[in-house]
Amino acid sequence: MFSHAAIANLNGLEMMVYNFVIKNRDKVMYMTIRELADSVGVSTTTVLRFCRKLNCEGYSEFRVRFKLYLEQNDEQLVNFGPSEIISFFKSTNNEEFDNLIDRAVDIICSSERIIFVGAGTSGALAKYGARFFSNVGKFSNHIDDPYFPVTNDMAKNALAIVLSVSGETEEILRFASQFSLHNCKVLSITSHENSSLAKLADFNISWHIPLTRVGGVYDITTQIPVIYILETIGRKLAKKMA
Repeated sequence: MFSHAAIANLNGLEMMVYNFVIKNRDKVMYMTIRELADSVGVSTTTVLRFCRKLNCEGYSEFRVRFKLYLEQNDEQLVNFGPSEIISFFKSTNNEEFDNLIDRAVDIICSSERIIFVGAGTSGALAKYGARFFSNVGKFSNHIDDPYFPVTNDMAKNALAIVLSVSGETEEILRFASQFSLHNCKVLSITSHENSSLAKLADFNISWHIPLTRVGGVYDITTQIPVIYILETIGRKLAKKMA
């Protein structure tokens, strides 16, 4: 029901509906469309658009299909942890996501150098990604300092893989812009393709998990999807290079 292609087609307001539905799956089953819209803080029209993008003709059909979805997946949700993570993995288990990963692998193979970029937690994952790709035979570097100078020599025939949860961090956007100005391709991995970074990049992979912050400042959003995406690309890359 919640395929990667369907979720990727949601706009910002519709993503708010999706995040609420996933976090409150037991409540949603008994909500009217007005109650759901009020709980999320959107209009009923937005809820209807959300339903139609999931191939449901209306809210009534959505509730029926959502109930069946829960019945089919309840045991797995209980056994393996938070529903958001399970929903992510289910959204990637399809041909559309496989094709997305394959396209990323092709872009990486055609690049002479790979430069991973990130700040904060994403900076730590940039280091992990560079090591993982180097392990599979594609030598990579990482930059976790957003003020590191970008030069022509660095960017020539290179691919910058930029990691950002929100895709809105000012320093990271400036960094990605500098790579683009030096004719370096940019592949972004963000939480949603409507982010500024995703729109700036030549190619984007999104993972559709709601952002979680402590005190509205410190980001503790799960990075499990990012690690999964990096490792999936890395393993396919190793197979292609073999």
